[in-house]
Amino acid sequence: MGINHWPEDQRPRERLIKYGASALSDAELLSVFLRVGVKGKSAVDLGRDMLLQFGSLRALFSANLKEFAQVHGLGSAKYAQLQAVLELAKRSISEELETTSSLSSPQAVKQYLQLQIGNKQYESFVVLFLDVKNRLIAAQELFRGSLSHASVYPREVVKSALAQNAASIILAHNHPSGSPEPSQADISLTQNLKSALALVDIRVLDHFIVANNTVHSFAEHGQM
Repeated sequence: MGINHWPEDQRPRERLIKYGASALSDAELLSVFLRVGVKGKSAVDLGRDMLLQFGSLRALFSANLKEFAQVHGLGSAKYAQLQAVLELAKRSISEELETTSSLSSPQAVKQYLQLQIGNKQYESFVVLFLDVKNRLIAAQELFRGSLSHASVYPREVVKSALAQNAASIILAHNHPSGSPEPSQADISLTQNLKSALALVDIRVLDHFIVANNTVHSFAEHGQM
């Protein structure tokens, strides 16, 4: 039975409008995005198929077009729509960080980083460059590596920070393995970067590790 034949108080779109998006399950949210299902399946059923195929929203969002289209009923049009939604979310949070101190919006920083590097299947090292009021100037992926390692060169971080005229920076990288816990190498790297940037009077405010739906903050754990 199509969703338009369901009782109105059970339809995902109507429930979202009445109760808010947080009241919906992952499959129901996907059904609102999809709008229609396929023959024999409602949009909610198709949303469940997507979650079963990929195992998680994170894996779904990081899928390429070929992987995405393996689910019957999905193709390049829906893939393009999904990528547009994800990019709009990134840009919305980026706008907030450009106008608000990152120190007063730690949750926004975490959400931004989850969208920026949380879905990548390789290790990505990103730097957020901030002005004197700790507002975002720019975010750049400076290094990328394999699933287990990315080589980070302090001199390149310093050069980029000076080029952006940054007063401070936030470091971030992802752990595709799924564990947000910092390694000893992560801790040593943070201290090396702090020392190198202190020579040019640029502060390192925090270092975040993004893994699946978890973000580890060095500052919050007294590791800065």
